[in-house]
Amino acid sequence: MSSRDDSDQTYREFTEAVNMKPGELSTWLETEESKQVGWRKGGGESVGHQSGRKIIDLLRRKRDQLTEADYKHMRKVVGYVRRHMAQRPSGDVRATRWRYSLMNWGHDPVKAKLPPPGGPSRKALERHRTPPRARRTRPA
Repeated sequence: MSSRDDSDQTYREFTEAVNMKPGELSTWLETEESKQVGWRKGGGESVGHQSGRKIIDLLRRKRDQLTEADYKHMRKVVGYVRRHMAQRPSGDVRATRWRYSLMNWGHDPVKAKLPPPGGPSRKALERHRTPPRARRTRPA
């Protein structure tokens, strides 16, 4: 896989994992719930909260302005979101620390399910309401 293919895949997975808009994420990061969750390296701001601020910056930049360090952070975000989505607690998650932590990383699990790795993109699913293969097959 070329470097370009890797960055294309990273960008696609990042934009699928981060389902909050920059303004929405910025507003969320100002809440007490946002500030109270996450692991604090050295006792200050949580790692997820710092990541949220970086995600806002990434979402507001044009793709050709992204650096290798930006793509590295994007891969970190995708990994975090996928790992924590796999640990979803049972029941209503709307007012849980689990959800709040994910939201610091730009993903609101109440909004929409995360597509599986390598699957159809969230945008395609929203646009057509069904996965591409299901649309192409004709009933017998």
